[in-house]
Amino acid sequence: MAEAILFGLAQKMIENLGSQTFQEIGSLWGVEGELEKIKETVSTIQAVLQDAAEQGSHNNQVKHWLEKLNDAVYDADDLLIEFSTEATRRSMVSGNKLTKEVRTFFSKSNQLAFRGKMSRKIKAMRQKLNAIAEDRERFHLKEYHVEPKVVREPTHSFVREEEVIGREEEKKAIIELLLDSNVEENVSVIPIVGIGGLGKTTLAQCVYNDEKVRNNFELKMWVCVSDVFELKSIIEKIIISAIGDAPRILEMDQLQIKLREKIDRKKYLLVLDDIWNEDREKWLNLKNILMGGLKGSKIVITTRSKLVAKITHTDSPYINLKGLSIEQSWFLFEKVAFSKGQVTNNPTLREIGSEIVKICQGVPLAIKSIGHVLYCKETESEWLFVKNNLLENVTLGNEILPILKLSYDNLPSYLKSCFTYCSLFPKDYEMDKETVIQLWIAQGLIQSSNKNQQLEDVGDEYFKDLLWRSFFEEVETYKGLRYKMHDLILDLAEAIAGEECRLVNIDGKNINEKNRHVSCPFSIDSSFTETLRLLVKAVKLRTFLLTYNEHESGGLDESMLKTIILSFKSLCALDLHALNIKSIPNSIGKLIHLKYLDVSFNWDIETLPDSVTTLLNLQVLKLYNCRGLKELPKKFRELVNLKHLYNHGCDNLSHMPCGLGQMTSLQTLQLFIVSTSSHTGGLGELKKLNLQGTLEISHLERLKEANSESIVVNLREKQHLEKLILKWHHQDQVDNNEDEKLLEDLQPHQNLKHLEVHQYKGVKFSSWFSSHTNLVDLRIESCKRCRYLPPLSHLPSLKSLWLDMMNDLEYISDNDMSKEVPASSTTLSTPFFPSLKSLTIQECPNLKGWWGTTGRDLVATASASTPDHQQDQSHNSLPLFPLLSSLWIINCPKMTSMPLFPNLEESLFLKNVSLKPLQETMSVSSSSLSSSSPLSKLNKMTLDSIEDIESLPAEWALYSLKELQIRNCPRLTSMSGAVRNLTSLCSLSIVNCEEFDPFRDMHDDGMEWRCLNCLRDLWFKGIPKLKSLPVGLQCISTLKELTISNCPNLMTLPELTSLEYLWICRCEPNLTSLLEISCLTSLRWLGIEDLPNLITFPESIRNPISLEKLYIYDCPNLTTLPDDGFLTSLQKLEIYCCPRKRLCFVSATATPLFHLLHGDNYLKNLNKFLGQYGHGINHLDSFKIWEVDAAKNELETQNERRCTYLGIFKTI
Repeated sequence: MAEAILFGLAQKMIENLGSQTFQEIGSLWGVEGELEKIKETVSTIQAVLQDAAEQGSHNNQVKHWLEKLNDAVYDADDLLIEFSTEATRRSMVSGNKLTKEVRTFFSKSNQLAFRGKMSRKIKAMRQKLNAIAEDRERFHLKEYHVEPKVVREPTHSFVREEEVIGREEEKKAIIELLLDSNVEENVSVIPIVGIGGLGKTTLAQCVYNDEKVRNNFELKMWVCVSDVFELKSIIEKIIISAIGDAPRILEMDQLQIKLREKIDRKKYLLVLDDIWNEDREKWLNLKNILMGGLKGSKIVITTRSKLVAKITHTDSPYINLKGLSIEQSWFLFEKVAFSKGQVTNNPTLREIGSEIVKICQGVPLAIKSIGHVLYCKETESEWLFVKNNLLENVTLGNEILPILKLSYDNLPSYLKSCFTYCSLFPKDYEMDKETVIQLWIAQGLIQSSNKNQQLEDVGDEYFKDLLWRSFFEEVETYKGLRYKMHDLILDLAEAIAGEECRLVNIDGKNINEKNRHVSCPFSIDSSFTETLRLLVKAVKLRTFLLTYNEHESGGLDESMLKTIILSFKSLCALDLHALNIKSIPNSIGKLIHLKYLDVSFNWDIETLPDSVTTLLNLQVLKLYNCRGLKELPKKFRELVNLKHLYNHGCDNLSHMPCGLGQMTSLQTLQLFIVSTSSHTGGLGELKKLNLQGTLEISHLERLKEANSESIVVNLREKQHLEKLILKWHHQDQVDNNEDEKLLEDLQPHQNLKHLEVHQYKGVKFSSWFSSHTNLVDLRIESCKRCRYLPPLSHLPSLKSLWLDMMNDLEYISDNDMSKEVPASSTTLSTPFFPSLKSLTIQECPNLKGWWGTTGRDLVATASASTPDHQQDQSHNSLPLFPLLSSLWIINCPKMTSMPLFPNLEESLFLKNVSLKPLQETMSVSSSSLSSSSPLSKLNKMTLDSIEDIESLPAEWALYSLKELQIRNCPRLTSMSGAVRNLTSLCSLSIVNCEEFDPFRDMHDDGMEWRCLNCLRDLWFKGIPKLKSLPVGLQCISTLKELTISNCPNLMTLPELTSLEYLWICRCEPNLTSLLEISCLTSLRWLGIEDLPNLITFPESIRNPISLEKLYIYDCPNLTTLPDDGFLTSLQKLEIYCCPRKRLCFVSATATPLFHLLHGDNYLKNLNKFLGQYGHGINHLDSFKIWEVDAAKNELETQNERRCTYLGIFKTI
């Protein structure tokens, strides 16, 4: 089934052999005829691969022929790489600058010998390929120069409603769109998108037959389009569905007239099921004929491709169908897999079925297919067999994998090979797009006939194509956008790849000599030696990947590393990241095919061996966070094909090697270290490089002659750079004029999107900052002498601004406010930071406001002389950020005024700053805003160390706020009337606010707190005036977690029946009883810490059956625990205490766990416990006892006794 990768490899060979480079090499060494014949043979073989793969699935002779062909093509490719590598090595030597060894190598006799050797090898390879090609005639294989189409069974419009499970929300959403007539176009399109088997057709059928939908449309039609999008055929099918009869044979013009007669001026619904066409022109030709319907007419399409959805609809949303939930999946599985009563009568089958449902990943077709296989099987062994051989059973069931394979079969060959290669990534692996594309390129799976098009750009198109076709899914992570493959899609990839690609088992027993590409989805340690012993059987390996963890792959000793390098000489991609490697052996130079090498996160590597520079085919070298790396090899410039050097985080590099400027293929250079030595690479090396992506230039303080090298580098010409980081590392006082001149000369191209400046010592920034209209992100950090920034408010693309540690900054802008915000302009019409969404200002101790004199005068006048009833107008004279969503201001205590920020949605974080900017914003008139009131859309707010806040006023209409944290506000007394507006609040934390009283400005019992009807988490810490919690909290059914700490006057707890998590810490001396927790019937997690006056648990707590985890810390006078009936659900118990100044810690986890005591006699109690309850704790996972503050010999004795008892314990 791995013909896809073979096809891609063959295509690579054909294109390489036809290139001008190979023609010149062939002519030079007299083998051009042989190379041309190889090209013709490979082209002939490639044409029959499709048919050979289909026959090979049931014909062992064809299968064996394919295996021989596979080996031969790989060997031929290896030979051609060896051939071209020697040619590259030859071309690198020019002029008379030859060493003795090089002159010997390229002497006439040596050249003749090499020419003869290569000629014989190429001739032998050509003969081998010819023999295999001739064998194809025995099997009568068909040639496919146009890829065959796969036909799917046609669908229809009927489905029984009871057959549709778990799609209520999607059905409701589609029906709402169908009934919505408030759309611009008379006929609008609603796409339903998802992978094969998710139930797109079933959902469309369900909606099509809904009564409300039937009543809303005058005419309904259903057409199964499938993969052949032929206009005449589709129109005929629509007419048949509309009139119930096939039209007589008509020409195209007559058909379109007949169709328009039927649908024009009618409100119709048309379902086009299973569309594969991605040609927009073809779609528009059909759409134009369908546009005559009345307003409100709809076309529903189902497709596996997001690209189809994109070209068929305009602005209306599409339904992106996901898998069923676990509950929905089980309901469906139960319906199809169990006969009546079977599920309840056999709990073991239910457990096995639950595991099978999880494997199916919510795909209805998979669930139904496997369920039907299981329906007639009644024994547990039969069910276990199906579960353990799930992939095989599904395939034999002729359902889900063939359905998904339709998507694969409709891919062009170049995408088939790329998709198949992705079988190397384990389930739930988050793929980095750039890395995947580089691996494709390393294996020759991406080719381009356009010399001006980079292979990375072609790969990006391939990747997007697979994403649009639903083979990949987007995933938002903390690292940015990543991609996953659905489990069943990955199963399909593995089935297609066969033995070509293999995820290595930890024991290595699934490896054989046929494997060409492997990945290890586990942490590597000393036990890998045995795995490697089996792995070396795959001597022709081309890919070795680590897919366990980005930062921790394990550890690989020197001998294992040498074994990998010496065993797999055909490697094109080698991944050794995060293996605690100390050094890379010289033998790495033997891997002449290597194009991709990753040794990132090996922190102890100090140097790379010189032999690395002999890897002439190397295109990608990843050195991320190799913190110990001190230098790159001196002959680094000899890596003539290197395109991407990822050295971000190599901060210990002392310099760059000479000759980087000669590496004209280099596109990515993340870090350039400026050096003072004339024997190292200077900044001028960057001049000729056409860099892209990110460039960091570090140690700019080392440039002695600022204007010379900085001008030579000419960053203005580097139009493909997206991010520029400029760093100085000043140790002493310097002349800031030098930094200012240097920064002026380092002006980047206008295309730059991200800019960072660190430790710059200039007083002002260059004027070019204000001219970069494409700038999206600006970060300025530790520029402590800077007094103001250049004008930025007009930059149309700026979305994020970060200012950090700017000690001398007093005002953001040195301009008058009237220059940036003309007085005649209204707040709404002023283009003030038109795109800014995130603003962070921190550690600017002298920052007072945004503008200089005019801004200060305006604010002072507004604050001092304007009557209260006119304050709104004064505040409205300040401009506002129209799109700002996140604002963080930290440790800027003098800042009293800034532009208004009423439209925040994401977050507001204020720490050690005046409350005045927030008050000014909250005073804005709602008539000036698009929303009803300031901050009414805000989701998260933190107020920390705000000295002048006393309450949250009732006027603060924070209706959307979900998380509120108030910390270290010494004057805060109450939540005041704001509680009534916090109707969306989910999490509330009030910490170290000495004057806060939850009952202040409220009724005696605090019933107003019931307005927090979405509250889930509540945390009170360091609130000395807290005596009891407001009664209103008892009315909140959503409250699940409560933490109370350092509240010395707390006397009672409320009866919170919905509470699941409770932690009480240091609430002495008044809290002496835990009577109230007897009412906490939902409690699952209880923690009690530092309550010295607590002696016993109340009687009524002896049976809270829901409690799963109990933690008791520092309660020295607690003498008893509840009896064993209390602990029937307990899974974890920890007791940490100080009886008689002696610390004892007991930790246990078990299911079920009955009883455990503590204290000086814990060993005696443990012995009693084991004797009484040992039979009930055979599932105990861990049990640990620690003793400290004891004499050394006593501690050793206790350890021996502990081991003894643990031995007893484990044998129970």
